[in-house]
Amino acid sequence: MSFTIKSKITTGISIFFMLLLTVSAIAIYFINILSSKTENLLTANYNTIRYCSEMSNALNNINTNPNATDLFEKNLVAQEHNITEPGEAEATGRLRDDFEQLKAGRRTDTIFHQINTEIYNIYRLNQVALEHKNTSALETAGRARLWLTVLTTLIVLISFSLTLNFPGYIANPLRLLTEGIKEVAEKKYDKRIHLDSNDEFGEMAQAFNVMAQKLYEYEHSNLSKLMFEKKRVETIINQMEDAVIGFDVNNKILFINHMAEGLFNLKEEVVVNKYALDVAKQNDLLRTVLQKTEKQPLKIIVNKKEHYFFVDSRTVYSEGQNIGEVFTLRDITSFKELDISKTNLLATISHELKTPISSIKMSTKLVNDERIGNLNTEQKELLHNIDEDADRLLRLTSELLNMTQIETGNIQLKLQRVSPLEIVNTSVQAVQVQAEQKNIQLEVHCTETLPYVLADADKTSWVLINLMTNAIKYSEEGTKTTVNVTAQQNLVQFSVQDNGIGIEEKYLSKIFDRYFKVPSATQASSTGLGLAISKEFIEAQGGNISVKSPPGKGSIFVFSLPLYK
Repeated sequence: MSFTIKSKITTGISIFFMLLLTVSAIAIYFINILSSKTENLLTANYNTIRYCSEMSNALNNINTNPNATDLFEKNLVAQEHNITEPGEAEATGRLRDDFEQLKAGRRTDTIFHQINTEIYNIYRLNQVALEHKNTSALETAGRARLWLTVLTTLIVLISFSLTLNFPGYIANPLRLLTEGIKEVAEKKYDKRIHLDSNDEFGEMAQAFNVMAQKLYEYEHSNLSKLMFEKKRVETIINQMEDAVIGFDVNNKILFINHMAEGLFNLKEEVVVNKYALDVAKQNDLLRTVLQKTEKQPLKIIVNKKEHYFFVDSRTVYSEGQNIGEVFTLRDITSFKELDISKTNLLATISHELKTPISSIKMSTKLVNDERIGNLNTEQKELLHNIDEDADRLLRLTSELLNMTQIETGNIQLKLQRVSPLEIVNTSVQAVQVQAEQKNIQLEVHCTETLPYVLADADKTSWVLINLMTNAIKYSEEGTKTTVNVTAQQNLVQFSVQDNGIGIEEKYLSKIFDRYFKVPSATQASSTGLGLAISKEFIEAQGGNISVKSPPGKGSIFVFSLPLYK
């Protein structure tokens, strides 16, 4: 019959526990006996001896001390309530009779002698009892010492035996297993563990040997195939035109292809299996790539020419577990150059269109002048349409110029102390006619007591005009558009609320993207640039802009600017 490790440990601990429990029970038993005897020894008999001493002193001073009788009476009463020994009650009764005669006035030598004799008898009874109890306590203590000594010696011997043998019984198989695991980790799959044991350690040794055998077979049967696949994957990665660098879950560099070697100025044989953060301390580009969180292109000088790379980081999972991360730097220089060319073209066209459009507006203004001649109704309507189209084209070209300014990073801000009321008044004045044409009421809540903001007055007014124009454009006739300005902590908040159809929730996250138009609401004349430009202008001034729009309940556009300090 074989015992498991658990049963062996349980048996040993149970025996040890039972011995401890036995020692504890015996110790408690003798301690209770000693406590009881000691308590009697120190309380009843000791108190009686003390009472006798007090009564003897009081009797000696009874003729000279008027309080001696009361003191004797007090101790006699206490003695009457503390009778514990055979014959003590009778002696105490005789003492009470003699004391009563003394109190009655019979203060003869015979009475004094009888009282002293009874006090001595009581004293002697308790003195003998003390000696007897002391002897009994010493005998009990001796028996307790003997039993505890025997049991303690037995426990010490068992503990010593367990201390010598049990750690080795547990540690030796574990040591052999640890050594085996270390050798297997070094790919020494011919390692075996031999334990003459039928418990879990024996099963563990057998399982280890089976594992080592399987690894040995797997290593020799799949090594060449694995090496071939590894080489093929490395070849594919090295042939990629993008720079690729991979890390394991502990952020160690696993591989780096040829393109990345040249771009990062690193050698694969030097950096592989090194921590990426340690390498990044000496490599600015790698540090920038690891810290990059924005999706903007990364500009790198390669062969004295500006190149633009898009950094893509992907976490790699295997069977649901994170096993590493791969960074890819895709060269988008050609696309960036096309984007720059597009931006320059838009800027040139927009700038060139402003002059003829301005000329058209000037011409329509001159033709409308009655000093030149009168126009019929159809001619006035045609000129009005031309003027509106010119305004629309002028607004579109202005938006395109602003967007090209943003894309090139050349936003020119004139930050100064500005009154929020001044911004609101300028903006309301610009859209007043448009609101009156649709019979829309402009309700403005803005006071002169608002603190000044640090802003570019022209660009902030442009943003507010754009928001109010949109509110008027998408509101029904006869409704109300509300402009509200409030001070909140370290900023001033501007809000524009309309009563239009609102914006569906799925479009809210895209409303500030360039060229985005809400399909159900945007008019054909819109470029989809106004809100994108507004966002760039507000954020460039250190503010933020957002929108809330429950469908069917209108929209609320809110932007804030920092206070002037």
